[in-house]
Amino acid sequence: MSESYTIAALKVGDETAFGEIFKDFHEKVYFYILSKTNSSYIAAETTQLTFIKLWQYRSSLIETIPLSAQLFRIAKTTFIDILRVENNKAKLLNSQKFNRTFFTDIHENLETEELRQKLQAAIENMPPVRRKVFELSRNEGLSYREISKMLSVSVKTVENHISLALKQLRHFLTLLLTTIAFLFF
Repeated sequence: MSESYTIAALKVGDETAFGEIFKDFHEKVYFYILSKTNSSYIAAETTQLTFIKLWQYRSSLIETIPLSAQLFRIAKTTFIDILRVENNKAKLLNSQKFNRTFFTDIHENLETEELRQKLQAAIENMPPVRRKVFELSRNEGLSYREISKMLSVSVKTVENHISLALKQLRHFLTLLLTTIAFLFF
């Protein structure tokens, strides 16, 4: 069967002609696309869509152009369409991941900021000397000896204030975590 006769038969909806074309070109189209992508999924998808399009647009085939050239042109455009769709899917997924990460980070930062503010409030509720000793130790990074000289108190007094400050903060954090656990569980 000549190609022009096959195109003419295909144009009038001859399913036998289509079956012969499918049998002759299916593997060629598949392996052509596979050689371009190394993806059996994309090769199979492109091949299937190529033959669907060949059947759908059979009336627009040109009998003077070899069927193989027209078929591979359909395969190339189908392949490009599939790559565009896959690329758009990847962009969408990356965008969604970015949004999820972005909002998760914002939420975590807000929670961290809220916790920091609550801790700062707990520190501000300490007696003045205890708060001053704690802030000099934790915020300024001064040693107990440096704090004792600065405040004209003994090193033992500084140790005692730090110990009491840490107990007070532990108690505050325990209450805070208990409240959070109660609210969310």
